[in-house]
Amino acid sequence: MKSLTTRAELGLSPPYGVRAPPGGGRLGRMPELPEVEALSAFLSEHLTGRVIAKVQPVAISALKTYDPPVTALEGASVTSVTRRGKFLDIEAGGLHLVVHLARAGWLRWKETLPAEPPHPSPRNPLALRLRLEGGAGFDLTEAGTKKGLAVYVVRDPAEVPGVARLGPDPLEVTEEAFAALLRGERRRIKGVLRDQSVLAGVGNAYSDEVLHAARMSPYKLAADLDEEETARLYEALGSTLREAVERSRGLAAGELKAEKKMGLRVHGRTGLPCPVCGDTVREVSFADSSLQYCPTCQTGGKPLADRRLSRLLK
Repeated sequence: MKSLTTRAELGLSPPYGVRAPPGGGRLGRMPELPEVEALSAFLSEHLTGRVIAKVQPVAISALKTYDPPVTALEGASVTSVTRRGKFLDIEAGGLHLVVHLARAGWLRWKETLPAEPPHPSPRNPLALRLRLEGGAGFDLTEAGTKKGLAVYVVRDPAEVPGVARLGPDPLEVTEEAFAALLRGERRRIKGVLRDQSVLAGVGNAYSDEVLHAARMSPYKLAADLDEEETARLYEALGSTLREAVERSRGLAAGELKAEKKMGLRVHGRTGLPCPVCGDTVREVSFADSSLQYCPTCQTGGKPLADRRLSRLLK
């Protein structure tokens, strides 16, 4: 793979805050495992067996490779669509179109794409268009000024740095392997769950949800978990993600973000009542992200220190 850039490997970017939902809090909308799994299933149904007519990059910064060129996909039939952590992998003609949607990227499917070719524009969020024979296809878009959406064309997905360093899939890892991953980790469990080299696909939102389901403080050190706590966290990890995948199953691409927001119990719900105990969901803010938790369910009723908030209250 010949790269156009030496940017940091994808998949480790911290989550971002968007406009607060009712009740406060910042909802991280970066697609995570359940949404990318649903996108993969949707695209598998709509792409497999169909011929790619045109691949048109619009935001050149989104294209991270140049050999093979994107035009090498044209005329090839799509053979599979799979998920690798938070990456989408579209295989056609022995090549792989690998996509990471990053913070503000999304995929918009259209049964009939516009006939005119897409043109770059400062106000146009379009990053890449893939058209099938017959006129259907999808646009990759990215809102905002911070661009992180990435597209690779490679012969082997392992050529993508972010894919090569992925840890095991949390839906496939065994409890014994999970325990081994946590052993010796002197980091807070929140950060460990989000580390793509430890587990592939969990981000800010679902790490909050998993820890709430496990009744565990996000500040607890991973290495300090005893056998019972590890088993509880493993069960919460699998059940939370599988429930989210099931809620998203069969939904069109355009419905997935709304489904994610509706299914969250603590993430993005600062100031609202915990659906389990009724206590107020609290937030800890960082430079460009935040976490949400329930004191009663997770920290023995004690609020976690939020230094940024404390400074504002002085």
